[in-house]
Amino acid sequence: MAALSIHERKRLRQIGHALNPVVMIGGQGLTEAVIEETNRALNDHELIKIKIAGEDREARQAAIAEISQVTEAEVVQTIGKIALLYKKAKSQNAKLSNLVRHAHLTK
Repeated sequence: MAALSIHERKRLRQIGHALNPVVMIGGQGLTEAVIEETNRALNDHELIKIKIAGEDREARQAAIAEISQVTEAEVVQTIGKIALLYKKAKSQNAKLSNLVRHAHLTK
């Protein structure tokens, strides 16, 4: 996947600002269920926030890197325990895609 341009990242961060985390990664780390749910959310919404529990910064960064690699998603931004992930959907669902919904709100 090609890296996002600075302009694209800025736009995705603006859209992501209003989003709430849809996937929570707890003490068990990356389980099959968490990966499955993250993939489903990325397919539906394209741009999602995930929240990683735990106080160890390196462990959180490792979890974010691993989940982005496994789901083939781009990490747009990380702030504390929250990461913003983006993955272009094969076929956009206008009712669910955060990108499509945001485009309609700004018109």
